[in-house]
Amino acid sequence: MLTNLLDLDRDALVAFCGGLGEKPFRATQLFRWIHQRGVQDFDQMTDLAKSLREKLKDCAYIVAPPVAKEHVSADGTVKWLFDVGRSNAIETVFIPEDDRGTLCVSSQAGCAVGCRFCSTGHQGFSRHLTAGEIVGQLWWAEHALRKRLGSQERVITNVVFMGMGEPMHNYPALVPALRTMLDDHAYGLSRRRVTVSTSGVVPMIDRLAADCPVALAISLHAPGDALRDTLVPLNRKYPLAELMGAARRYLDAAPRDFITFEYCMLDGVNDQPEHARQLIELIHDKRWAGLSCKLNLIPFNPFPQSGLRRSPDAAIAAFAKVLLDAGIVTTVRKTRGDDIDAACGQLAGEVQDRTRVNERMAKLRVSAPQAT
Repeated sequence: MLTNLLDLDRDALVAFCGGLGEKPFRATQLFRWIHQRGVQDFDQMTDLAKSLREKLKDCAYIVAPPVAKEHVSADGTVKWLFDVGRSNAIETVFIPEDDRGTLCVSSQAGCAVGCRFCSTGHQGFSRHLTAGEIVGQLWWAEHALRKRLGSQERVITNVVFMGMGEPMHNYPALVPALRTMLDDHAYGLSRRRVTVSTSGVVPMIDRLAADCPVALAISLHAPGDALRDTLVPLNRKYPLAELMGAARRYLDAAPRDFITFEYCMLDGVNDQPEHARQLIELIHDKRWAGLSCKLNLIPFNPFPQSGLRRSPDAAIAAFAKVLLDAGIVTTVRKTRGDDIDAACGQLAGEVQDRTRVNERMAKLRVSAPQAT
C-alpha cells in the first residue's frame, strides 16, 4: 500500500524511512524537499541517494487534494475549492495583509457541531480529513502563491483552523498536521501564529495543551448557557463553566498570554448591551481567576438557511464600547472576501449542492502544482 508522505510529520517520516533501512537524516532531507521546496517528483530530490529514490517510488507518493476551483476577491483574498473525493469538497482561504499572509484551513468535510450561524454546520458532517489533506492545503497554497508571485520567500506566515469542521473532533489528524506546520524543516511557523479554533470540546483542549500547544480561539457567541445552547449545540455537553475552566488551564501552556474568544454578532439575538454586561461577568468570574483574553467580535455573514441577520454597525460599536470600558481587549474582525463567499461563516456555500459539486469536479479538476 502506498503512503502519502504529506500524512507524516517528521518523527513519523523518520520511522517510515527507518523501515526502508535508511538513517534519520534522510528523512529530514526528504521532509525539506516536500515542504520547503514543494517537490513531488522523487527524481528531483537530487541529494537523496538514488537507491532511496527508487525505494520511495515503490511505496510512497506526495499528493495534495486537487483544486476544483479558485476564486480571487477584489480585496486580494483567494478561496480554493479542494476535491477530497466521494462528492466531498473543502474550502481554504488565503487572506493577504501588509504585515502577514494568513491561511484559513479546513479540518473536516462538513461539521457535526451544527452552530446555527455557520453555513458549514447547515451542510452536515461528511468525514474527517487526513493529516495529509490538512497539510496539503498549506502545501498547495504556499507553493502556488510563491510561483504566482515569482518568489522563494515565505508567503504564508499565519495559519488558522477556522475553515470547515471542528478541529478537536479530528484530533488524531490535527496534531501531526500542527507538528508539520511548526517544524523548522518544513514551514517553520511560530506557535503564536498558528491558531486552533474550537466550539468548545473541553477534553481535547486539555489534550492539546499537553501535546502541541498553539494559539487557541474559542467560539463563544453567548454570555450564558441558555442562549449558547441554542447557538452552539455542543454547549449542552460542555457548558460554559467547563469551557471557561479549560480555557484558564490552557493558558498555562499557551504560547500567547491570552485566549481569544470569538463572538459572532447576531442582530437582536446576542448583541444587546445587557449581553455585553453578562459577558463581562462571565469573563471576570472568580472561578477562573487570571484568565486573560481578547474578544474578537465577528460581523455575521448572512446565508438564507440561518434565518439570522447581521448586527448593525452601531450595535457592534456600542457592544464593543461596553467591553472596552470594562478593560477587556476587544476587536472587530475586518470582513474579507465577501464577494467570493470566503468570509467567516460563509464557508461551505459552494459545497452545499452535492450534484453541482460532482459536475464541477469533473469539469474543473486540476493537478497539484510542481514548485521547485
